[in-house]
Amino acid sequence: MTQQYGITLLPGDGIGPEILAVTVEVLNVIGKQFDLSFKFQEGLIGGAAIDETGEPLPKETLDLCRNSDAVLLAAIGGYKWDNLPRQQRPETGLLGLRAGLNLFANLRPATILPQLIDASSLKKEVVEGVDIMVVRELTGGVYFGQPKGIFTTETGEKRGVNTMAYTESEIDRIAHVAFEASRKRKSKLCSVDKANVLDVSQLWRDRVIAVSEKYPDIELSHMYVDNAAMQLVRNPKQFDTIITGNLFGDILSDAAAMLTGSIGMLPSASLGSSGPGVFEPVHGSAPDIAGQDKANPLAQVLSAAMMLRYGLNEAAAADKIEQGVLAVLDQGYRTGDIMSLNMKQVGCQEMGQVLLKVLEG
Repeated sequence: MTQQYGITLLPGDGIGPEILAVTVEVLNVIGKQFDLSFKFQEGLIGGAAIDETGEPLPKETLDLCRNSDAVLLAAIGGYKWDNLPRQQRPETGLLGLRAGLNLFANLRPATILPQLIDASSLKKEVVEGVDIMVVRELTGGVYFGQPKGIFTTETGEKRGVNTMAYTESEIDRIAHVAFEASRKRKSKLCSVDKANVLDVSQLWRDRVIAVSEKYPDIELSHMYVDNAAMQLVRNPKQFDTIITGNLFGDILSDAAAMLTGSIGMLPSASLGSSGPGVFEPVHGSAPDIAGQDKANPLAQVLSAAMMLRYGLNEAAAADKIEQGVLAVLDQGYRTGDIMSLNMKQVGCQEMGQVLLKVLEG
């Protein structure tokens, strides 16, 4: 019996529509092979939504997402909207989507693929074998804490304020996600904070330790965020799973991503306790190459694989996609961002066609 899933597509801005089009084709092929049926519906978000409706996350889009089994997001933003008031910028739509779907956990893998090891800016002996999962808290911390804003003081001077705040329950729920993720990997979890100077980080550390009592099989360690940033480029192989707050996770996950040599290859998953998750590549909208058939669609395709694995519990279908991507790389096909000597450079559409042939073969 065919399993049916409703998927909301959010192409967004820049290269988003191009890479998402390739991914839909991949899912349709995979669906036929694994007796899965995908009903796709499309919504506006980011700059495209601003141009059409005046707001970065229309209510209609959020309703579509809430009523789906999973959400595939491509990319948002661009120079065109950089000077808008903060509440009207594309990024505000992304924050609203996460909050509206109660997506508090962001899973971002940073894995060195053997085929692309030479693309890393670090020495081969440093990055070879790196396989890190960053678990980032997504709906709390300094991005959402109150009070926030730019205020005028009694002396007439402007003062910017953002508040880093976490409750026990917010920390506990992300800790459980991280311990469970670690259990599926090498059972090593490093909690990153700044407990030596921040009270909120001291609470973070206290609660992670408390939750760890339920996971005696997991090796827990702690590291200050400044040291963690240094260790990621000094000795990244010491890490397996990392848990950290919203701000620190934003920075460290990007740093971990660049160990792989190209942010264009990395997917991510944003999950809640229930309801649909959002699956998206970690790269941006790349407006400078939009519409030129130069984009790398593989991070978006791998995001669809994460959707199948973490959002829909279709692990076999996810495996098939991931194996297909590796096979295409083995055959020497590269988009411009991962191009190296003696490889065949292709565009977004051709990369998609090559992948489809592999999957169908």
